[in-house]
Amino acid sequence: MTKSVAVLVPCYNEALTIAKVVDDFHRVLPDATVYVYDNNSSDGTAQIAADHGATVVHEPRQGKGNVVRQMLRDIDADCYLMVDGDDTYPAEYAPQLVEPILNGTADHVVGDRLSNGTYGEENKRAGHAFGNDLVRWLIQVLYGYSYNDVMTGYRAFSKPFAKTYPVLSEGFQIETELSIHAIDKRWRIAQVPIEYRDRPAGSESKLDTIPDGIRVLRMIASLAKDYKPMPFFNILALVSLVLCLILGIPIISEFRATGLVERFPTAILALGLGILTVLFFVSGLILDTVVKGNRRQWEIEAMRVWHQ
Repeated sequence: MTKSVAVLVPCYNEALTIAKVVDDFHRVLPDATVYVYDNNSSDGTAQIAADHGATVVHEPRQGKGNVVRQMLRDIDADCYLMVDGDDTYPAEYAPQLVEPILNGTADHVVGDRLSNGTYGEENKRAGHAFGNDLVRWLIQVLYGYSYNDVMTGYRAFSKPFAKTYPVLSEGFQIETELSIHAIDKRWRIAQVPIEYRDRPAGSESKLDTIPDGIRVLRMIASLAKDYKPMPFFNILALVSLVLCLILGIPIISEFRATGLVERFPTAILALGLGILTVLFFVSGLILDTVVKGNRRQWEIEAMRVWHQ
């Protein structure tokens, strides 16, 4: 039986480029269904996409994460190919991204814009490359896996991956969340170098570098707490312990020399930090046990979806 491919195109005000995107993916993947989820566009994006043969769905909750969540709930396919509607990702690379999914060698395929240098040449938005490198480094430190490109919007994933992926983010944190989820749940990951081209003149990015960058960093911290509570709370415990020692050692030395404690507020603060250190450590132990239990339940659910 021929396996089905769904091309997922989340869109917000992409009237300038959406016709070309839909036409290109129809040409390169003629048997695939192209879904355009319009996220409250005011420039006619939805009508243009429909006129060019896309299946158009309106998603009223603003934010790319909300759109992707609804896409994965609605659409049933063997392979999902996610791409932005701004025509920055050439459709010609689509067969290379979906092939590892269709032949069963990967569950999450990342379109890597950085390895061949095209993103650095084409991207004109200050701070985006630095932010990508920072997020890549943090993920490598926290999770031990090295992505070539974390923030790319060109990805493919299998049906079991899509149907067991709990989308938590509402906006542009979705790419980071996808990347971390794939590592944490030990999905098979493949990285495919692709070319990147900047937006055409008159097309504007919806990504606000600093606010969205802060949201991405908060997402990384939140997922680290949820997925790896033991190291997360151990770091907090270590910081608390160091502060406790810095404040407490002079108090203890003074008491041993004079038999008096003259700085009661400092002594109380040091004691409080010591108690907080123990609480952080115990919290990490308890939550680590909870996470392992949740992981066992998730593995059972993933196995059920895999054999459907």
